[in-house]
Amino acid sequence: QVQLVESGGGLVQPGGSLRLSCVGSGFPFSAYTMSWYRQAPGEEREVVAVITSVGGDTNYADSVKGRFTISRDNAKKTVYLQMYSLKPEDTAVYYCSVPFGTRNYWGQGTQVTVSS
Repeated sequence: QVQLVESGGGLVQPGGSLRLSCVGSGFPFSAYTMSWYRQAPGEEREVVAVITSVGGDTNYADSVKGRFTISRDNAKKTVYLQMYSLKPEDTAVYYCSVPFGTRNYWGQGTQVTVSS
């Protein structure tokens, strides 16, 4: 059974930093591309960052380039999202995701709130 468990969200002031973690289980973690998405209230879910399984190539949404870094530790079956220079518009629920079998799997999400 595929499970993804995110953690690390919270309340942070503008300009602050957070690191999100997502632990995967129930699938061969190292073999799969992992993604972080976010969904703000009233908005559609959008992809934030992607990291491939082999080589660890990364890709980012334009809105977070230069501020967010995605990485993975296959031994720990964990994907990270390091977020710097956070802005109020980064406020959202952040989800990690993996395409496995015939569907995408999602974690329960972790809330990130950027506010003074």
